[in-house]
Order: sequence, then C-alpha cells, then structure tokens
Amino acid sequence: MKPHVIIIMADQLRADVLGKGFTPNIDSIAEDGIKFNHAYCSCPLCVPARGSFFTGTYPNHNGSLINPWEPKDAEYGYVKNGISNLYEIMESDWDSIHSGKQHLYTEGGKLEDRIVSPTKWFSTEKSYKEYLKENGVAMPGGPKFRNRVPEMVNGTATKVSSYSNPETGLYKEGEEFYFDSYFAKRALDGLKTRNREKPLLLNAMFLAPHPPLHIPEPWYNFVKNENFELPDNVGVYYPKQSPLQMYNLTGVIGARYSRNDWRESWRVYLGLVSMLDSYVGQLLDEVKKQGIYDESLILFTSDHGEMLGSHGLFQKMCMYEEAAKVPLFLKFPKGFIPVQKEINRVVSHVDVLPTLCDYLKIKPSNKMDGESWLPLLSGKVTDDGEGTAFLQYDGNGSRSNFQRCIVRGRKKLIIDFFKDETFFELYDLERDEQEKDNLMFRPEYDLTARELASSLAAHMVATGDLLSMPPFHPGKFRDLYKDFSAS
Repeated sequence: MKPHVIIIMADQLRADVLGKGFTPNIDSIAEDGIKFNHAYCSCPLCVPARGSFFTGTYPNHNGSLINPWEPKDAEYGYVKNGISNLYEIMESDWDSIHSGKQHLYTEGGKLEDRIVSPTKWFSTEKSYKEYLKENGVAMPGGPKFRNRVPEMVNGTATKVSSYSNPETGLYKEGEEFYFDSYFAKRALDGLKTRNREKPLLLNAMFLAPHPPLHIPEPWYNFVKNENFELPDNVGVYYPKQSPLQMYNLTGVIGARYSRNDWRESWRVYLGLVSMLDSYVGQLLDEVKKQGIYDESLILFTSDHGEMLGSHGLFQKMCMYEEAAKVPLFLKFPKGFIPVQKEINRVVSHVDVLPTLCDYLKIKPSNKMDGESWLPLLSGKVTDDGEGTAFLQYDGNGSRSNFQRCIVRGRKKLIIDFFKDETFFELYDLERDEQEKDNLMFRPEYDLTARELASSLAAHMVATGDLLSMPPFHPGKFRDLYKDFSAS
C-alpha cells in the first residue's frame, strides 16, 4: 500500500513559539523527522498562502493574490482553472479526509463546494457555524475583538472594513464549542471511520492561534506571565522600518497598543498555541493507536505567521520574519532516512507539493514552481544554507497595499508599495533576526541590495506579476527618507 499522508496546518502560528515547552506534541514531529529552520510562505495572507501551498505555484502564477472578500476585487482571490491542487491530485488513490478551515478558493468557489468531491469533508468553517446554530451557541469573537480600519478597493477608493484586534477575553460557552475542539473531534471521527483498504490522506486544518483571542478554559488561564518573555522587538516601532505599514491593517491596529498591552495578548495567544498542541497530540495518538504512524508521512506547518506586536504591528500582511517565516516539520515513513535532522537552506511552501509528488511518484497535470526536497534530503544536494524564497502581498480583502520580498540565504530585501510611494528594507538575518537595522541606510550594502533587487525583478517578470519593479536607486532613497528615518 502507498504511504499514508497526514498534513496538519495551523493558522497564524509564529515559528518562534515552538520548542519552548508549549508544543511538546508538535515538537515530537520534528524529533521524529526533519526541521526546516528557514521556511517561508509565499504570501503572508490566508487564501493566497493556501492557494500556493496546495498547488506548488506562486500567487502570480495561480492567480490567487488576496482574500476574495470584496466583490469588486474577488476575481484576484481564486486559483485559476487548469492548475491542479493536492486534493485533486491525490483524492482518487487515497482515502481523502478533510477537517477544519480550508480557504482554498478556486474559480467557481471553495474547493469543498464542488458538486462531486471524492474528498470526505468531515468539517469546515460552514459546518462549524451550523453546529453552533444547532446548539444555540454564539461563536467566539464579537465587537470587542474587532476594529474598524481603512481599506483600499482596487487602489482607487477607500472603504471602512472591520478586522480582528489583539484584545483578549474568556469564551464562556466552553471548549466543546470552540473552533478547534470541533475540528479536532471531526478529524478523529474521520480517522476512526476511514477506508482501511486505501492509504489515508488527512488534511487537518486548525484555526488556532488565529484571532479572535477569545478562548475557553482551561486555555485562557493556561499560560502565566512568568512562563514566557516577550521578544525585544514587541511594541517597538523602529525608525528605519517601512512607514507605509501605517497605511496597512498591521500598523493601523498595531500602533494602538503598548508593549505592556502586548503581554496580555501574548499570554492568551500562547494559550491558543497550547490548545492547538493538545489537539495535534490527540491526532498523533490515534494514528499510533491504529498502528500506522511508522507508515505515515506527516507534515506540520502554518499558512503564515503573526506579528503579535513585533515592530509595533499586528496580524500578518507584511514581510518581517514573524509573519513570513513558517514552522515546517516533516516526518517520512520509516523506509526513508534523511541525511540530516535539520535543514538550514531557505525553502518555500511552493516546494511542498513537488516534494510530495516526487516521493509518492505522482505526476501532476501541470508544471509547478517549487522544487522537490528529495535531492537535498537524500544528500544528492548539499545543504549550503543558501536557497531563495520569493514572497508577495497584494492587499487583504482587496488589492490595495503591495509588498514584494526575496530571501536569499540570510539576506532579505523587502519592497513596500502604497500608491506612488516605495520603501526599501534590507536585513542581514544572520546577525539581526529581529530586523531592527535596515541596511538600506548604509551605502556599503548597496551591491547586495542591487543583486537582490535584480533577482526579485526577474522573478516578478517571469511569474507575470501585475506590478513592475520600481527604479532602484539606493542613494536617492536615502536622500528622500533621511530626515524621517534617523535613528
């Protein structure tokens, strides 16, 4: 029989909160497999991140650039017809089970809304809402947990939208009615009733630790203030970071909170992380109980990260490490032994599906942008710590704010666009992982910046980007911002 495949995805999980005592079950996947130390999403936003992850293609190629919430721009949120995804590639030969959030939008709507679907949709956000309605229970969240923010529509008009904030609260309806409790129970139902004549494909998609930070006991008070330390950059807006973030949801909401405010948000966020870990543990226990753990390929990741006050920002929607970098652990069946336990090469979510297809000997129907990791994991390619990841952001619910990014080895260039203004950031992640020192203001790094900008421009052209790289003149950039960006 072909290997079982289990994909567990969190939503908005920072890579830097793992391995610190809050996630023993998630960490066990890395202990039994491989940890990718420098993995990146292709877009720090739910729908395009998942569109890219599940198709192995960049947002520019597959067409899913934003969350399709605004009808006037919704066409930019869908994966184009003719681009296959992991479900369609595997669901005929594997017993395909899904539980949880999906947000994989294709032309014509959500994947789970297909009239004919070999995948068994044990739970979705829609079925969760129906579950609450049947029980007369309110969903987590509410006015306290949302703020009004400006949002451009197609770059031409501003509307007022409402999005999550970092406020915290106790969800008094109880754990039974919380998003991820429901998703975990239904995933376990799927595991227990699976077709044992076929290999298993389980996609368990959790909402945690995505806000609202309105969570039930025991998790609301599970983490104490003495259990963690805030990263140095939480609640700090650095003079040389992009001021254009103040036009984005990240800054509009994030700038309202002090470092002391963020401590409470972190405490509850880590409670959500612990909750997530407990549900991952339940899934792993059931897999082991069924005796299929050793025959299973298990991948754990998050669609993107969360700023949670770092750089004075909230949510994702930007290119700093806290939002763009993702946890990524991969455990192979016992027959495949990788040459090393940790990978330091830069990798991207677009590489996941090509790797699965390579390992499972599946031929996809269309060309993918990512590359298989099997040569790297088998020692045919040396882990030199280099590698390149490209990221983009084209707005949240509509096309509005734009960012492009390249990470090559431990160097990173970010380009932030809003209207006719462009801001550049360059970081050396080896010595400055929290991105406090924008090297664009130091002329001795101009050559590095130019090389990265040239590669990013070529990528934008090759993938059919709707934007063009602006003229890159480091000296002019410094002159323009020297009075506003002094330390």
